[in-house]
Amino acid sequence: MSFPLKVVAVVGSTSTTSRTLALVRAILARLEHELPISSHVVELARIARPLGGALSREELPNEIEQHLLRIESADLVLAAAPVYRGSYPGLFKHLFDLIHVDALVDRPVLLAATGGSERHALVIDHQLRPLFSFLQALTLPIGVYATPTDFDGEHVASTLLHERIALAAERAAGVLWRSRSAALRRIA
Repeated sequence: MSFPLKVVAVVGSTSTTSRTLALVRAILARLEHELPISSHVVELARIARPLGGALSREELPNEIEQHLLRIESADLVLAAAPVYRGSYPGLFKHLFDLIHVDALVDRPVLLAATGGSERHALVIDHQLRPLFSFLQALTLPIGVYATPTDFDGEHVASTLLHERIALAAERAAGVLWRSRSAALRRIA
């Protein structure tokens, strides 16, 4: 693993201004505080129409193919989705359906979600975690969930959410450092 670490955030919202995007920006900022990273954000809102029209990876425009390649080569994937009818949006799932089935094996994935109320907080464990478990990714034990009350416009306002983001970033950094150390020992 080289530095800076490649972090790819996938924002599963189909809106160009969303709390999910604001949450991702806050998490990335905190990750930058913990580690030297190079981040790339894949916004579903910006690629939804061509993505939805593709039934296979071969049908994708080059822009989306490049996003997929970045996801597949990331050191850490930050997967964030809004809750829609009790789960993540279908296009979010479609994007990950187009990822090579072995591309995320053992890849650390930090899960995040936004929902209209606390009652959807389990979406991380009951919807997102199984998706990435199928892909054999290493989902980090802590996820970040936020509701509208955690935001002031497009900014995270809640002290508790900031603390949760800090803890998630700290834990992600620990996993990435251990992974890097193990890789260096194998090389030596």
